[in-house]
Order: sequence, then structure tokens, then C-alpha cells
Amino acid sequence: MLRLPILSEKVEFKSNKENEMTTENDNKETKVVEEKKARRPASGAPRHNKKQETTTPDFEERVVAVNRVAKVVKGGRRFSFSALVIVGDQKGKVGYGLGKAKEVPDAIRKASQEASRRMIQVPVKDGTIPHEVLGEFDAGKILFKPASEGTGVKAAGVCRTILELAGVKNVLTKSLRGSNPHNIVKTTFKAFRQMRSVEQVASVRGVDPKSLRISNVK
Repeated sequence: MLRLPILSEKVEFKSNKENEMTTENDNKETKVVEEKKARRPASGAPRHNKKQETTTPDFEERVVAVNRVAKVVKGGRRFSFSALVIVGDQKGKVGYGLGKAKEVPDAIRKASQEASRRMIQVPVKDGTIPHEVLGEFDAGKILFKPASEGTGVKAAGVCRTILELAGVKNVLTKSLRGSNPHNIVKTTFKAFRQMRSVEQVASVRGVDPKSLRISNVK
């Protein structure tokens, strides 16, 4: 009869020890949660989102090429995608960009952000280009000629997309070499960089723009 209280004391001692261990574990967990909450930014603080798009609503973007790339590794093949995007405001500003990612939407987003950063100004006069120009890059070669009102954009494929987003309404083009969309894009932009308006030529020469005229040499 005398052993019963001794056993009960041992049981009570064990239970008290277990309770102390559980409380210590709970305290540790609460400390970890509080530390994580402290590291998080406040709800009203601005967050820097890397996935935020840089294109503005004034610009229009078009995807001209999407390519799937496979990388062979030890465990099999890993696929990734590359996207070629053209961005323009149809008022003389246009750009292109190439984006690469594991998914197609991410590749398009990266390409549009790069295109918005690489915009150039195209000298558009009365809906057409100022003069004839020959663009050439690697295997691509395209001839551009100004056209009168009502002619329209005589171009096809990627070149037509770029001209429409640049705001060109009337132009004649002839692809002399190449059909790769990447080469066509770079050829077209190289031709754009060679174009000069009457005002730009007059400022370089230091004369009045009215005293200059563009002669159509045939």
C-alpha cells in the first residue's frame, strides 16, 4: 500500500517534464514565426517585382517567332523557349527583342521588355519612308522604296509587321535574300538606321531644309 504514492509521484514527475519540453518547443516555434514575420516587408511598403512589364499601353506588341530549344543532358532532354517580339507605337517608334525562358509566356514577357528598351525612331514623312535604302545583315537583304498615297504596305511576313508598327502606310519592299525571321528583323532595323530625313540632312550640312530636295535616281 505504501508503494502507490511513490509510483504516482514518478508519473507526475514525468508528466511535468514532458510539459516543460512541449512548452520549450512551442516557444521555439513562435520565435521562428516571429522572425519570419519581421523579415517580411510591411503591407504598405513598395515591393520590387521583377516580373513587372515595362511596356506602356500606348505601344503594341506582336510575337513574330517562337522557337523551342532542347538541351540533351544525362537524365534526358530539357526544353526551353525563345520568343522574338516587335513593339511599336505606329508613330515612328519601333523596337525588337529576344527573350528566353522555360515557358513561352515568360519568354514573351522578357522579349517585350527588351524591345521596349531598344526602341529607335524611324523618319516617317507623309506615311512613307524619306528615300530608297538597301538593308543588309548576314544572310538577309531587303530593298525599301518610298511609295505614293494609296499604295499600301507591299511587304510580307516579319517585315510587314515591323513597318506597320513603325507607322509606315505606303512603301515598296523586295526581299533579295534570306527568309530567317531573325535575319529579316535585323536587316529591316539596319535599313531604318540608315534613313535620314530632310531636316536631319539639313542640320548636318548647316543649310535651310527648304533648299534641299530628294531626287529619285532611276
